[in-house]
Order: sequence, then structure tokens, then C-alpha cells
Amino acid sequence: MSEEKRCQIAVSLIPGVGDVIGKKLIAYCGSAEAVFDEGVKALNKIPGIGSKLSKIIKESDTLDRAEQELAFMEKQGVKMVFYADKNYPYRLKQCDDGPLILYYKGENNFNADKIISIVGTRTASTEGKIFCDKMVKQLAQFNTIIVSGLAYGIDICAHKAALKYGLPTWAVFAHGHDRIYPNSHTNVANEILNSGALLSDYISKTEPERQNFPSRNRIIAGLSDATIVIESANKGGSLITANIANSYNREVFAMPGKPKDEKSAGCNYLIKTQRAVLLESIDDIIRELNWDAKTKQKNVRQKLLIELSNDERQLLNILSDEGVHIDSIVSTIAWSSSKVAQMLLQLEFKGVIIVLPGKMYKRVE
Repeated sequence: MSEEKRCQIAVSLIPGVGDVIGKKLIAYCGSAEAVFDEGVKALNKIPGIGSKLSKIIKESDTLDRAEQELAFMEKQGVKMVFYADKNYPYRLKQCDDGPLILYYKGENNFNADKIISIVGTRTASTEGKIFCDKMVKQLAQFNTIIVSGLAYGIDICAHKAALKYGLPTWAVFAHGHDRIYPNSHTNVANEILNSGALLSDYISKTEPERQNFPSRNRIIAGLSDATIVIESANKGGSLITANIANSYNREVFAMPGKPKDEKSAGCNYLIKTQRAVLLESIDDIIRELNWDAKTKQKNVRQKLLIELSNDERQLLNILSDEGVHIDSIVSTIAWSSSKVAQMLLQLEFKGVIIVLPGKMYKRVE
């Protein structure tokens, strides 16, 4: 397993191989380790690789650097989750450019029920900070996990509010785990580790350089159900995060501001162009994310689970939250196809499964 982890890290470090190509390489070769065992001719046949990249892969010395990173991780208590692992954030799995690897410290609760990202200006006004605190306080009733970037302004305000109201919070870095940036937020980062997590897709010795932050923002957007923007100019990282969230078909909320206020120009633009929902209170989030209905649905489902027969429970245990094909179900459970179809219909009527296109079936979330 440690050798496969070393190869997973090494693949992510190959020059010219990003997250998308890295996933394709591993999928075609069968494992990260197999990528380095594959011949040049075989690599050339993989769509999107080509002779130039094949040569880079074969000549790569990233395995040595990956070995160093594993040693650093063991010493510093840093863990990793690979995109094919079961505990990899399923929300990020839905993003084509989701990171191959997440390095983290703290709790791994990446598939929690409710996760919200909060971003905004680094030069937050008193009004913006008050609104951020109020919003996190209202989100506390839903046991929401708060995600942000540990930056000055709205980011650190969101983290502090989460800690204040007893919510887990995750800080996503634009650098490795060998430092905290900004250094003045080290105490908050340490406090986050008591119930939350510090995350990054960068290895140690990676500086917090300017170009890393937009890439980091895709993780902030991808980890959550929705992104809240509290104060933003008409350019900057917050708008980048909002645009990425939109590209992932995630909901975006924005705090409205005065027309002439530069700090509100970005938020007002998002609302005006219908790229964000105008956010005034928690009621807007509840309505758009359908949280009340999901809570009621969950209570009904829990009651129904008590009423399921042994066969129905057995069948339900085979299904996943992402969907399973009926042929796979039949081969796994070793029932006749007619019995499987009948049981699936019963579970559908009871509201505990959903039928997807292509004869796929999934549990109700």
C-alpha cells in the first residue's frame, strides 16, 4: 500500500500531468504503480498523452520526491486521500478537475451531510464581518461544516465564527503542510484541528505563490453544497470561487451591498447576472437547497427502514449513493432478475431508492 501511495503522489508531480490527465493515466494503466511500469508505446496509445508526455513520464524522477513527501507526512501527522478511495469527498468526485490527492490534518468527515463555503474580501468592513458571524450562527442549527481559505478578512471571520458556535470548519491551503499562511493565523489553524481539518493538494515546500490561490479555490467550491460570497470587489479570488462553483452546478449566494460600494461590486454583479442568489438570511439557503424538505425526507426514510423486510434491507445495502447498474445488482445478490426487479420496484414505491437513466439505481440521500 505504501508503494502505491508513493506512486500516486509521484503521478501527481509529473510535469505536464495535471489532475484530469493523471486520472486518465491511472484509469488506463489500472493503478498509479502501473503508470511507471508501462512502456512508451503503450503510453502513446492513451488518448491525450502523446509521445512528448510519454517521454516525460518515463524519464520522471518524481518517485524520489514522493518518497520524501511520505517521510514528511509520517513525521508531521499529515494524511492523504486519493481520488479513488472510498473516503474521498464525493462532491469533489463530481468535479472533473478535482485533485488527485488531498493532503490533510485533522478530521476526515469529507462526506458530511451539509457543507457550506464562505469567501469574501480580505479587507472586510464591520458590516461584512457582522453579517458573516450572523450567517454562521444561523447555519449552526443545521450542524453545517464551514469551509474557507484562512485568509484575512471574511475567510478568517468565517473560521472564527464556526469555532465560536461549535461548528467544524475546514481551511484549504494554497501551499504545503509545512507552514501556515498567513502566519498570524497559526493559532486559529491549531484550534481548527480540534474538530475540523486543514487541507491542501500541494506537497510540502510549496510556497503560497499567487498562481496557487485560484487553483486552491476550486477545492473550496468543490467541497461544498454551496458557496456564500460576503463582500467582493469586481475582481479577485472570491469571484473566481463563485464562478468555479457555478461551473460545478453548485448554488452561489451573495450578500447584496450599496450600488457605489466597491467592496460590494462583485456581489452585486453576481446577483445582477443571476449567478448568485441574493442572500439576506438563512431562509434563502433553506429554500434554495431544500434543506427542510431533505430533513423531513430523512425522517420518513428512517421510519421506512424500520419497516423493510430482510430481503429489502439486503438489496438496499448493495446500492450506493452514486448508483449501481441492475446487472451488477443481480450478480452480487445472486437472485433471479425478476425478483430483483420486483424488490427494486417495492423500494422505489417506499421512497428509499431512485431510478436513474440506464437501469441504474441509487439510495435516496
